[in-house]
Amino acid sequence: MSGKSRFDYHQIDKILHSRIRLSIVSILAGCDKADFTSVRKAVGATDGNMASHCLKLEKAGYISITKKFIKRKPVTFYRITEQGRNALINYAAKLASLIENKGD
Repeated sequence: MSGKSRFDYHQIDKILHSRIRLSIVSILAGCDKADFTSVRKAVGATDGNMASHCLKLEKAGYISITKKFIKRKPVTFYRITEQGRNALINYAAKLASLIENKGD
């Protein structure tokens, strides 16, 4: 690498820079909504770990959570928000910038 890179790692979104949270948001970006069990299985997380990461994403405004009863069973659904979709797009752009060493 020649010269000093202008890339500032502080520009990387700390919320999305977790493998589980990035996976959750990426899964939700590809669908309208998904239930807790489907996302948990796709990610390979435990119930507690999944719930904890989803709470962080919800607090950041990246996902919305809806709870319903289906056949008397509680079911939790997740959706990516517009803010979450924009954060994912920006995250990918920052990583591409790092790879290309542009630092934009």
